Amino acid sequence: IVMDFKHPDGHTVAIMLPRCSLLVMAGESRYLWTHGITPRKYDVVQASELGQKVGTITADVGDLTLNRRETRTSFTFRKVRRSPCNCIYPSVCDSQKGQQRQVQPSFPHNEMEASKLEQEYVHKVYEEIATHFSSTRHSPWPRIVEFLRSLPKGSIVADVGCGNGKYLGINEDLYMVGCDRSKNLVDICGEKNFQAFVCDALSVPIRSGSCDACISIAVIHHFSTAERRLATIRELARLLRPGGMALIYVWAMEQEYKNQKSKYLKEKNASKDKDEEINTGMAQRPLCDQMPDSSSQDSACSDRLPDDSKDEDCDAKSVADSRLPVHTNRTSFHSQDLLVPWHLKGSTKKKGESGDTVSFPAGSKEQKELSPVFHRYYHVFCEGELEAACRSLDGVRVQKSYYDQGNWCVVLQKL
Repeated sequence: IVMDFKHPDGHTVAIMLPRCSLLVMAGESRYLWTHGITPRKYDVVQASELGQKVGTITADVGDLTLNRRETRTSFTFRKVRRSPCNCIYPSVCDSQKGQQRQVQPSFPHNEMEASKLEQEYVHKVYEEIATHFSSTRHSPWPRIVEFLRSLPKGSIVADVGCGNGKYLGINEDLYMVGCDRSKNLVDICGEKNFQAFVCDALSVPIRSGSCDACISIAVIHHFSTAERRLATIRELARLLRPGGMALIYVWAMEQEYKNQKSKYLKEKNASKDKDEEINTGMAQRPLCDQMPDSSSQDSACSDRLPDDSKDEDCDAKSVADSRLPVHTNRTSFHSQDLLVPWHLKGSTKKKGESGDTVSFPAGSKEQKELSPVFHRYYHVFCEGELEAACRSLDGVRVQKSYYDQGNWCVVLQKL
């Protein structure tokens, strides 16, 4: 069998492992290079040795031949480190990378900073978590389904920020097209045979006035300034024909409304849908405060939000020079602008990849350490904020505004 080794710089080496061989890896080959057995039916081996000798497969095309694979049984023995590692390969060491101090981002001061914040804490994150995220997004919300099923047969509908496309197949009598900033989520839509393409919600490449309806579900709260959020709503209105309708959902600051807790809070202690749960025990503290402390003298991490931003009501305002706090999942919000953790679970391998893995019991310390945490930027909306933004636009009117399980929602119509 042939095992492939890959260096971080991209250089690859193929090693022939004959029957009954023993391969011992140490030093650079063990810690710096990655290795695996690529799934295939044939291996390219040295014709002169015909797979009978351990060694590197040379580039001498005159001495290469194909060798058909047969049944393979292999055993991997690996010593698992139980303490922090201080090896000489920090760039690829999970232990040392996890100890690197992260500096939490600040609230953006201008368009360039806003774009960079969204690129780092929205776009890149969804590309990384797309598969896991999609596996948790399978139950359509009833009032969105009701909206889509109320539209006339043959309506053209754009789902701007469609994610994994869970709403694209709700009503087969509609012509629906989705778009999302995440290529990996759009690829998932394609696997479901939905029509979707990659674009930014600020600039959707669809002709003006060509849609009978649009939906924007859990998208606009990822834009980091009021101007960019308003521009996204304006772009939805541009797509609509006169009389066309748009349904918008954003996450609400008020997760307890009219003495009723939202589903988000109710599921705090539930066993299901805990994919995002991280029991840090820290309520919306700066990101660097939640990382292993490498220097107690780091002044950047001593910054705190002003006291008035910690109020639970919507009088809390974002302060331009404040660090964005990290939210504790399944708890009430204390700031409108924050980072929400996503605890990635399951294998992060891509299709077709093969290699040795080590399994740990679910919930164990080792399993948690191997599960990376990503942070997504959110601006949670206060009561009336979304409706006021929609009413500030010319050429549209708000037909309905309501609260739905922890979200503020608006139905607007193009005049």
